[in-house]
Amino acid sequence: MRTVISGPLTLLLLLCGMVAIADDASESAEESPRYTFRELHDPNGIGKFYMGREIARVMGHQGINWLERPEREQEEGLSLLIDALKLKPGMVVADIGAGSGVISTLIAKEVGPKGTVLAVDIQQEMLDALAAKCKKLGIENIEPVLGETKSPRLKPGTVDLVVMVDVYHEFDFPYEMLSEIAMSLKPGGRVAFVEYRKEDPTVPIKEVHKMSQAQVRKEAEQSEFDLKWKETVDTLPRQHVVVFERIDPLD
Repeated sequence: MRTVISGPLTLLLLLCGMVAIADDASESAEESPRYTFRELHDPNGIGKFYMGREIARVMGHQGINWLERPEREQEEGLSLLIDALKLKPGMVVADIGAGSGVISTLIAKEVGPKGTVLAVDIQQEMLDALAAKCKKLGIENIEPVLGETKSPRLKPGTVDLVVMVDVYHEFDFPYEMLSEIAMSLKPGGRVAFVEYRKEDPTVPIKEVHKMSQAQVRKEAEQSEFDLKWKETVDTLPRQHVVVFERIDPLD
């Protein structure tokens, strides 16, 4: 049996429906020039494209063992990465896509007790694993932050350095995320993209999980972000560290 509603309530429901449709259309119109979708795509990607690049599938919390693998230092040169970041005691550093905290714990040691590491991840399971690690190691200067797909949930103008290790290429909404990341930086603050080198075919990672320096710069140097390329460090075995600095738009 179908219920029929009439009178003022009908008009109200119709108006609400029209508003919802208009909102959906507005969101689609806003998103469509920025992101495109293809049915035929890399099976390791999600079929969503941004500035000519397919977005890769996110590695779930089930991959913690891969993050924690003992050979990671040899394969990726984590100690070389820490050197490349030019960390100083007292810094506020945001580790976006922190996972189980492999990088966060290394950074925490360098910034010291007066510094803070904001460990951001969108998976609570990752943050739970990170909390357990910090408790075991007695680390007290890491703050877990449950982020969202469009926002790392960082306060504007509070961060000295944002680090993204093998994660930016997996963002569902890279434009929105980078916009908020840029706003979280203090003037002169830096953001470091650590990505497997797409320029090197010998790097044993699936292609959709690699990014070239040119692609990183193409996406990061959009004028609205106020990010200026500072340097690219190529001392790591498989990745490059592409660093940008937040400039004052009034300068």
